[in-house]
Amino acid sequence: MDQDDAAKQLVAAIKNSVITQKINVFEVLRVEEHSISRDLGLTKKDYAFILNIFMVFYALGQLFSGKLFDKVGTRIGYVLSIGIWGLSSLLHSTVRGLGGLLFFRSTLGISEAGNWPGAVKSNAEWFPIKERAIAQGLFNAGASIGSVIAPLLIATLFVAYGWRTTFIVVGSFGLLWIIPWLLINKAGPKKHPWITKEEQKYITEGQSLADQNATEETKGKSLKEILSFKESWSVVVGRFFLEPIWWLFVGWMPIYLFDVYGFNVKEVGMFLWVPYVGAAIGSIAGGFVSGKIIAKTNSIDKGRKTTIFIGGIIMLLGLIATVLIGDTAEKFVAIVFFVLFGFQFAISNVQTLPSDFFSGKSVGSLAGLGGMIGVSSVIIMNFLVPIVVEKFSYTPVFVAIAVFVPLGVGAIYYFARNIESVEK
Repeated sequence: MDQDDAAKQLVAAIKNSVITQKINVFEVLRVEEHSISRDLGLTKKDYAFILNIFMVFYALGQLFSGKLFDKVGTRIGYVLSIGIWGLSSLLHSTVRGLGGLLFFRSTLGISEAGNWPGAVKSNAEWFPIKERAIAQGLFNAGASIGSVIAPLLIATLFVAYGWRTTFIVVGSFGLLWIIPWLLINKAGPKKHPWITKEEQKYITEGQSLADQNATEETKGKSLKEILSFKESWSVVVGRFFLEPIWWLFVGWMPIYLFDVYGFNVKEVGMFLWVPYVGAAIGSIAGGFVSGKIIAKTNSIDKGRKTTIFIGGIIMLLGLIATVLIGDTAEKFVAIVFFVLFGFQFAISNVQTLPSDFFSGKSVGSLAGLGGMIGVSSVIIMNFLVPIVVEKFSYTPVFVAIAVFVPLGVGAIYYFARNIESVEK
């Protein structure tokens, strides 16, 4: 392979990663005629089917993994989730046709989903209430940074070694991660051998009474019991309306830049990382502001709602600006920087709500349910966007998403009149 061919393949692989923007090797290597599609004889219809299978199992995995983490705990829960994810990714290298891809995309989706309810549950165990949002924000910031770094790394591996080896390397990273996880996360804060009594006291005294009184024998609530509390619906309905805002730009912004401004691959690569910097900053800032308000007012309700409201205002103004003044690529990308900043500013607090309402063995269940509903909303959006764009333009999509902001924020205010533990 000469240098020109290598450069072309690298650009093509980066194009694939730009279009999907997921930390997921399959999306990076998917379309080009010289890669998976050629080797396995896949059509565009096959690829659409593969994507839908992944998203459906990813949505179901949110609910399933939330219950799993509540049942077995975060230590073993992450071993199972990341272990199956790493093995599924690695075994992509063995597929010989559509059937094998469908199977491993399904197991990848259902296991990858565990990352999010697991994080909410782990943060609830290890942080006092006032620090949980910033812990979740740091977690989300890592995902945003990964969206910038991973595509280039995966594309480089692909050019150098091919798609089968790339899957092996990426899957191996997941399996190797389990080792330090087990060595460091030996137990919860009440029993961890490395934690001091002062640290243990700081964590436990900053948690709800239900968390403080919980034991290993404490049983988690069923989904029916969880949904019997009005407050739970703030998470479910709020995430249904808010989640598509993030995924609209993650999935469709590169295509928008291609369609509307005629960007080539290099230009997309130069601009696309900017909004994710805004997202990473927003993740941390939202958690910090929420914690400061809670510490100052001693009110979880004020801390969460104020931060979610501010993030909502930033999102709404940004989405309106995309329609009114986003008439150049530079303006549009700058506006999206603030939209994703606002989204992450708010969402780390939304994701923390399950641990505000319930104690440990019910947190993952509500977080997983909210995640499943949010992903389901995204699936509907991804189905409708190309239809709307083909018949009209991107403007109705931005208008609809802007309307979702007050609906999502309003649902949290309406269903959670006072954000506090519902377990008296």
